[in-house]
Amino acid sequence: MEGNRFSFGCLKLAFLRRTVIDLTLCSLAYKAGLRVRLRILHSMTTLLGRLWRPALYVLVPATLYATGLHTEVIGRAQQVVLATGLLNRAVPKKAVPIAKADYSLMLRTLDGRTVSLSQLRGKVILLNLWASWCPPCVAEMPSLQRLHDKVKPDNIALVVLSVDQNPEKARRFAARRGFTMPVYTLASELPQVFDTQVLPTTFIIAPNGDIIDRHEGMGDYDNAAMIRFLRQLQKDAQ
Repeated sequence: MEGNRFSFGCLKLAFLRRTVIDLTLCSLAYKAGLRVRLRILHSMTTLLGRLWRPALYVLVPATLYATGLHTEVIGRAQQVVLATGLLNRAVPKKAVPIAKADYSLMLRTLDGRTVSLSQLRGKVILLNLWASWCPPCVAEMPSLQRLHDKVKPDNIALVVLSVDQNPEKARRFAARRGFTMPVYTLASELPQVFDTQVLPTTFIIAPNGDIIDRHEGMGDYDNAAMIRFLRQLQKDAQ
């Protein structure tokens, strides 16, 4: 600021006196002030260049978490991993019972209706426990939707059950993604046989009520081996 005022004063004086000497002195003063400003600008640019990378490492994750977008971003990244086929769901070689399903589980549809798992008795059921805040759950959702589209005509039921404490979050998530597969929220306590500390967790229930598979963690369910296994399981019960 001092340099600017000094330069302006010089120019004003030079204009009044109209001497070459005055104009020369003013020009030198202006250039000196400009050099000072350039040095300050260079110093600030250098400092910012050193700080911006560490700042990004803090600001980007903080912004994602503050806006709630971290789940979507991480989920999308994990979808890329699923797309490689490296995490195709392993299929049981035989339908060996590991427990009995508890059909007393009560479910609530996204439009507010209450239904019971017992209404699906006699069908192959793929029960998937998930939450809207869980990135691996978000990652495997598209594969579950594709699986649903392929096996729905075969009397095979998907129960995509959100354990979100706020059911509205599950409803908004499903609406935003445009899912047509059956998405439910809890309308009762989760029976002990379905209790888990890991999300997502998926159970395959045979038509006779036997739980024949339990898988903890994400997986790609839209694969030929899984579809064949589910169809054969339903066929064997007929």
